[in-house]
Amino acid sequence: MQSADRHWGWQGAASVTGSQGVLTALASSMLTFIVFVFSILLLVVQLASAQLTPRVIAYFYRSRILKVSLTLFVFVFTFDLAVLARIGDSVPALSVRLAAYGSLIAIGVFLYMIETVGKSLRPVSVLTGVGRVGHGVIESVYPHRVTAAGSAPGSRPAAPSGRCLRTVLNGRPGVVLAFDPDGLCALARRADGLIELVPQVGDFVAQGDPLFRVYAGEIDDRDLQQAIAIGPERTMEQDPAFAFRIIVDIAAKALSPAINDPTTAVLALDQLHHLLRTVGLRDLASGQVHDETGRLRLTYRTPDWDDLVGLAVTEIRHYGKDSIQIARRLRAMLLNLIEAVPQERAVRLREELDLLHRTVERNFLDGEDRTRAAHPDSMGMGGVS
Repeated sequence: MQSADRHWGWQGAASVTGSQGVLTALASSMLTFIVFVFSILLLVVQLASAQLTPRVIAYFYRSRILKVSLTLFVFVFTFDLAVLARIGDSVPALSVRLAAYGSLIAIGVFLYMIETVGKSLRPVSVLTGVGRVGHGVIESVYPHRVTAAGSAPGSRPAAPSGRCLRTVLNGRPGVVLAFDPDGLCALARRADGLIELVPQVGDFVAQGDPLFRVYAGEIDDRDLQQAIAIGPERTMEQDPAFAFRIIVDIAAKALSPAINDPTTAVLALDQLHHLLRTVGLRDLASGQVHDETGRLRLTYRTPDWDDLVGLAVTEIRHYGKDSIQIARRLRAMLLNLIEAVPQERAVRLREELDLLHRTVERNFLDGEDRTRAAHPDSMGMGGVS
């Protein structure tokens, strides 16, 4: 900046003392501003996690707008300090003006960030965002749609045949976040072997638990452990069930006596309906990776249809047993899915529908309430079935 000032002959009209005073005020104000922003964000996140679920905190901090805004605030503060430190006998006009304009831009970005963050933490925004990510994960984990003949519900890969040569144990406790199927397949192909990943993505593994089973080939333990990520908390990258888990947790919190917000639970059921319809039309017989010659090289477990249906329905039906909204919305979802998915998978949905009917009969003693609760309604209350 000083080079540009000297090249163009720009000199500030203000005195050196005045410019130093302005920059000192801007730098101190920006520091206070940054502390204020971080304090507000921590408070907002804590309130949102208490209202929705703590599992939305990681989702919130991945916001690009939040990252860019905080980076800009720190940059403006650092730039103000750098310009202040470089003021000597003359005032660098361009640098001082950029420092002043940068502070104004930071205020504008702050207002935009607050509006965006406020909207993004509304229940409908969080649920929609989690549902969108979950939809993408489902398409990634289950890339193929069901065939015309349908796919057997709850299909799991068969256990590898043959004798297990050795078992690779887990070295540190944590949750399986993701793994590299292509990398593991390449390891097995080079060793002419077969690998089984024992835990499912999302499972907690203690130190010493089985991590891999090798049925053929000589594969180094370190290479196997480098192909799997273990951390403190589940993520959605390869874990479709975690998207269901987050949405169900939000619904369960909304149905708690302390909050008593069944409408938010209905919004959660909207997203669960969307995800179940997506996964219900996917071929769930995954969990096997073959090389280019067609030989099986890797097996692993994924959530099946029964797992996801039970996760999506059971807890909400239990916690919302006294809510007519929940009973009506659940019934509408199950009836719609029974018509949309292959008939083999509709069997489990009919079981859930029967459980819902018995729950309504047990919890609504008044005949008129039972009749209303037994009526399917896509809006919970007030919609057209």
